[in-house]
Amino acid sequence: MADQDLVDVDPGDGSLPIFRWKQAGRAQLATRRQLRDLGLRPGGQEPVARLECRGGKRFAWLYRIDLAVPKLAMTLAKEAALDKAMAARQTCGTCRRRYFHCLPLKTLGSCLECHDGTPADPASYIAPPAKHLLAA
Repeated sequence: MADQDLVDVDPGDGSLPIFRWKQAGRAQLATRRQLRDLGLRPGGQEPVARLECRGGKRFAWLYRIDLAVPKLAMTLAKEAALDKAMAARQTCGTCRRRYFHCLPLKTLGSCLECHDGTPADPASYIAPPAKHLLAA
């Protein structure tokens, strides 16, 4: 392919086709979420079209399925980093309980029980280790 055949396309300049909701060819185009459900990722390819819904207020980029590549496998280091990040979002800074859901740390700064006394279901968290076990 010669250099004059290459065309640099900016996704925001309006040169890409725009499909309305449920109008895109599902057999050859997919959004990032649909690619992820298929076990694929865009793999560096640029979007080939734009999918719009809610009168153009919401949109998603469409990618070619035949150019997509398989998802990268989760490594032990990635899994450890993800667990550490989730632990920070699920652990109360006051009582040190790790809940099974994310806490409103940005707005409240702690779990509801520490914030206003609302009792937490014991089945919704893991109790912190006892202090005498930590000293050993």
